[in-house]
Amino acid sequence: MNGAASVPRAAAAKRARNSVPLLPEASKDAKRMAAVVLEVWAGVRTPLQAAEALGVSLPRYYQVEANGLNGLVAACTPKPKGRQANPAREVTALRRDNERLRRELARQQALVRLTQRGLGVAPPPAKTVTKKGRRRKPVVRALTLAARLQPEAAPPAPASAASPTAEGAREQG
Repeated sequence: MNGAASVPRAAAAKRARNSVPLLPEASKDAKRMAAVVLEVWAGVRTPLQAAEALGVSLPRYYQVEANGLNGLVAACTPKPKGRQANPAREVTALRRDNERLRRELARQQALVRLTQRGLGVAPPPAKTVTKKGRRRKPVVRALTLAARLQPEAAPPAPASAASPTAEGAREQG
């Protein structure tokens, strides 16, 4: 008889070890509310009795019950497999990348300044601001000037921003 009595206790102890702990970080009030909501769902209490036991109004009890049901459904929703995108980790990576790019930009700007000094080229003027305080829109003239420098017999560049017919009309006109 001693062996038969120890088997159920051993099985119960094994089940207790394998079970998930009931949220040790949750407060006593939260656990009490959960227990009362489960009693209502099991049919042991009515919602009015549960509200009285918790010391809340009936509408507040229904809010607690709805939150509990939402939490249960969320916990039962299957999780997607694999590593999930973490917005905080993504923001950290983007900030790190931004800092790296800023350092690289500063390095490139320093190299340009050194090259300009070495060649004796003046740096470009500061941003032009009109009387109204707006920056001027840059005018892309490089392609038209490059087209004028090309020999007359050479065909126009295939990837030009301005149409060749418009340039030809300007030159003829």
